[in-house]
Parts: sequence; C-alpha cells; structure tokens
Amino acid sequence: MKAFVFPGQGAQFTGMGKDLYETSKEAKDLFEKANEILGFRITDIMFEGTADELKQTRVTQPAVFLHSVISAICLGEAFHPDMVGGHSLGEFSALTAAGALRFEDGLRLVYARAQAMQKACEAAPSTMAAIIGLSDETVEQVCAEVSSEGNGVVVPANYNCPGQLVISGNIEAVNAACEKLKAAGAKRALVLPVGGAFHSPLMQPAKDELQKAIEETTFSTPCCPVYQNVDAKAHTDAEEIKQNLIAQLTASVRWTQEVQNMIAAGATEFVECGPGKALQGMIAKISREVTVQGI
Repeated sequence: MKAFVFPGQGAQFTGMGKDLYETSKEAKDLFEKANEILGFRITDIMFEGTADELKQTRVTQPAVFLHSVISAICLGEAFHPDMVGGHSLGEFSALTAAGALRFEDGLRLVYARAQAMQKACEAAPSTMAAIIGLSDETVEQVCAEVSSEGNGVVVPANYNCPGQLVISGNIEAVNAACEKLKAAGAKRALVLPVGGAFHSPLMQPAKDELQKAIEETTFSTPCCPVYQNVDAKAHTDAEEIKQNLIAQLTASVRWTQEVQNMIAAGATEFVECGPGKALQGMIAKISREVTVQGI
C-alpha cells in the first residue's frame, strides 16, 4: 500500500515550483490562480526571492502548500494514494490533494493560518528547540517540570522520529528546558531560528482565529483515509477532520505515531510530495521496513 505524505514549514527553498510552472500549463494556471487569491505574486518570491523573503510565515506556508499540492495534481493518475498524511502545515496539503478541500479553499485556509500564527508570534515572545538523543518520556517529563516552575510554558511540539523531538514555548522556559535536557543526556538541544511557539498553548489566539475560517469552509469526504497530527489516526469523516484541524495549532504533531499507524494499516511505500526530503529522513528513522522516496 502506498502513502503520500506532505511536508511542513521549513521545507522551502528559492526556486521551488519553478520547473512545474515552466513545464506544465496546468501547474502554471494553478500558480496564477494562487497569485490572484493571495493578492500578491507569491510565485515571484518562490522562484526568485531571497531566503529571508521566503521564510516569512505569511509566504512560507502558502508557498510550501502550493508546491506540494500542485506537485500532486501534476502526477495525474500516478497520484493514487491508499492513505495520506502531512506534517503540521502539510496536513492542509494532504487534505487538499485527497479532495477533502478544494484547491482555492485549502489555499485560503493556509494563508489565514499563516497570518494568524504570525500575529500570535508577535504577541508573545516564544521559540522552539530541537532535542536530539533522548526518549520522548524524558523530554515530556522535563517539559512538565519546567512548566510547573513558573517561568512560562514549554511543551513537546513535534514528535518527528525516535530520538528527535521539538519542544515549544516561552523563551525562558525553552532555554531552561534545554539546559535540563542537556544535563539529562541530550546529544543536542538546539534553539531553532523561528519566531514563535508553534503547536503550543501560546498559539491559542491563532487557533481561535483559524477556527472561524475552518468552520465556514466546506469539507468533503477525502478519496482515502487522512491520518491527522492530533491523534495520529485515520479519518474520513468531514466533521471529525475539521475538529482535528482546529485542534492542531495548539496540540503536538504526533508524526512518529502517525507513520507507525500508517505502517500498521499496511503502508509499505511512502512518497513525499513537496519540497525537500525532511519527511523521507524521518520515516527512514521510524522504520527500516518501508521504502521512502520523493517525486
């Protein structure tokens, strides 16, 4: 069985999507439609922009979404998934590629999400850090201890693969957790160059804003099961999908568990659809029994 998976923020690179735009009329038409919907030429930034321009949240999220979804559409009949999943932002790409969201609606939600998250980041100084070489249980315990000490909140945000967990929260709390985790034996505890605490309670204002947009959007039954970050389980019911998507902004991305559940359901081949190879690397560390590739 084949699973198509979609990357999240951080996979962007200058020039992304340019080959699709230049070689496929269908892709070019979709990119131009996106420029109209967004009200600015995101393609100019994707194809020619600097790394700094491309890493602005309001640009990054729709850019990664567009590259991922248009890549899937251009596969034509070769895009025939038995299941799909996406990492954080990638969940919107997965839902759109699987037909749960119209292209236009998926893009509008992603742009609304990006703007809401940017505002939340500016409202509360916060950050994230990658913790390498510790068990999930140890990281969870240290985050709980630091959060109880009154220096702010820090929580597990992204369960990427065994031995790699990203934490998220107030700057002081993240720094304190990093020191404790190093003392506990972490190989690395690296604060990431991000402007906010994604997938933590500090994203509540963004969640409130995005909830209204999601509730006003029509979702359809996808062409195959969609595995969602919040509970790592397969979903096909449109209402369940919406509620999980609303919860996603303040909840952990359970990617490790999601991939494990896909494999348990029969997935033997994973195809990363979108920029970069980050998910291929994570999946290879989660299981050596499956094949992983890009498109």
